[in-house]
Amino acid sequence: MSLASYLPSSTPRTSVPVVDIGGLRSPDPAAWGPVVSAIRDACLDKGFFYCVGHGVDPVTIERLFSVSRAFFALSEAEKRKVSLMRSKANRGYEALGAQTLEPGTPPDRKEGYYIGLDVAADSDLAERFFNTGPNVWPEAMPEFRLAISDYFDRLCALASLILEGLALSLDLERRFFEAFEQQPIATLRLLHYPPQPANPCPGEKGCGAHTDFGGITILLQDDIGGLQVWDRDAEQWLDAAPMPGAFVINLGDMMSRWTNDRYHSTVHRVVNTSGQERYSAPFFFSGNPEHLIECIPSCLSGDEGPKYAAITVDAHMRERYALASALVV
Repeated sequence: MSLASYLPSSTPRTSVPVVDIGGLRSPDPAAWGPVVSAIRDACLDKGFFYCVGHGVDPVTIERLFSVSRAFFALSEAEKRKVSLMRSKANRGYEALGAQTLEPGTPPDRKEGYYIGLDVAADSDLAERFFNTGPNVWPEAMPEFRLAISDYFDRLCALASLILEGLALSLDLERRFFEAFEQQPIATLRLLHYPPQPANPCPGEKGCGAHTDFGGITILLQDDIGGLQVWDRDAEQWLDAAPMPGAFVINLGDMMSRWTNDRYHSTVHRVVNTSGQERYSAPFFFSGNPEHLIECIPSCLSGDEGPKYAAITVDAHMRERYALASALVV
């Protein structure tokens, strides 16, 4: 069946929907149906949804927040010892204001720490592929590596489950994305947003308006808030307020391309006007660098052709990063 035959089950949403993915773990395919329909509705609409029933325990989540807060509380000199400027694989610490995601605006008011799949520097994969190589770890915090590595592995498993739900929502075999998941470009970013100044520069935000580049993003956010999602139908920003125990899932440009724009990669930003420090941890899953992204047949109808040429994950990611860099002036 063509995905074009599906329409969202309601009028365009004025809020981000909640999807309980627990049913995907059932051995009974009948339990998958409601989850798959909810995922499809969300992806045909804004490509954003809250994810509950995910199976990541609260202790693991709190451990991640604990080491994140502790790292960003270190002195600037200590943090710069693991600067990503020293890493060929884009791993380590990114200083406050080092990134500008929205062209024509002041630098983003956040600092970050990048972690990915740990690949030896002298391996063939590190030589050939984008954002692939060894992680770097702060020597002052031996507990940091253990907590982060455990969380990273759990998020890879969660990404696999979500991709199974996405495959079913596209009328594909449940394990359609299995090859895509192997040896992935996957990046966990720990982010710290200091309070916004009382008189910020015009256009200054915690994180400028942008879309994500890869396949799917699994966002963990604290209880401060600030995430906003662009509603293209109403032409206004929607608050994606923190929901206890939930992740926020959104699709990236790669998934939009893969589905011939049936599923949406939506613009979002962070505006931290709380007067408090905000912490979050987006996990970007972009898949195997050699995997070919070509239009999924169920995303075509009639004599419709693909909007985009086939491209590898590696080439897509390089292209999107290069374009983003060129736009920042």
